Amino acid sequence: MLRWLVAGIGDIASRRVLPAILAERRSRLVGLVTRKPEKAEKYDVPSWTELENALADCDADAVYVATPVFLHAPMTIASLRAGRHVLCEKPMALNYEDATLMEVAARESGRMFGIAYYRRMYPKIARAKELIESGAIGRPVFAEATSHNWFYPSDGYREWLVDPIRAGAGPLFDNGCHRIDLFNDLFGTPVTVTAFLSTLVHPIEVEDNATALIEYESGVRAQLDVRWHSRVLRDEFRVRGTNGELDLSPLNSPELVHPLGSEKISPHENLHFPCIENFVGSILDGATLRSSGASSLPTEWVLNQARLRAGKSGGGKQ
Repeated sequence: MLRWLVAGIGDIASRRVLPAILAERRSRLVGLVTRKPEKAEKYDVPSWTELENALADCDADAVYVATPVFLHAPMTIASLRAGRHVLCEKPMALNYEDATLMEVAARESGRMFGIAYYRRMYPKIARAKELIESGAIGRPVFAEATSHNWFYPSDGYREWLVDPIRAGAGPLFDNGCHRIDLFNDLFGTPVTVTAFLSTLVHPIEVEDNATALIEYESGVRAQLDVRWHSRVLRDEFRVRGTNGELDLSPLNSPELVHPLGSEKISPHENLHFPCIENFVGSILDGATLRSSGASSLPTEWVLNQARLRAGKSGGGKQ
């Protein structure tokens, strides 16, 4: 049995993370950290307003860090140093240096450290890998992903996402990181990044659109375009090869079209559940952690490089 402490009860935690922990047969929720104790009442477990106190008083084996991005690094490092395993929300941190410090803390602690890049665990991503490796599209040479929606917190809902101090960036961090992570998972080591970030429509301090071009050691080039100012929703993901292409659009759907036909491969109804289940298995059974801190560092490097190339703050070397 793995005992969980969850830090943060925001949108993702309440809709997906906590239900996944409560449903996972070898998990038990034993505590919550929240600035608003009334949000914890329905879970019938102890709660704290400060992580430090929770780590001292709670018998949790693992901490899920589900707070705004600026708290990911300090909370993760504190939890690891307190001897807890950590599964942290994406992106890892505000910058690559902090992400690296998180991974160093994990190595020094000997605890398990994962990042919730749950799209790696979509069954159709596994199938896409099989098709690429079998040569179904020949040699992969180009990939593209778009995530377009309309997001502006006029009613205060998730308003921290437009605060550069708390969020770090706009759609590049919010939606873009998942797609960059899939590019890395499929194509290997990224070596160069070109990017453009701007704020065209919304009166916010972070970008409302970002475009990046990533080149891989394998020779694949991948193009990402993410926007918060489109009333036309787009969720596209394609991989083109010398002999054909894979179309996974919409990325969050079961659809997969390839040269051999089309398939429908549904994800779990709670997209976070396989990530939680795999993390538990990695600790209790020695299973391979599918989205570790170490394997997520290249995604943080690409994010940092994109902001550097676009003239935003950041830094670090891969």
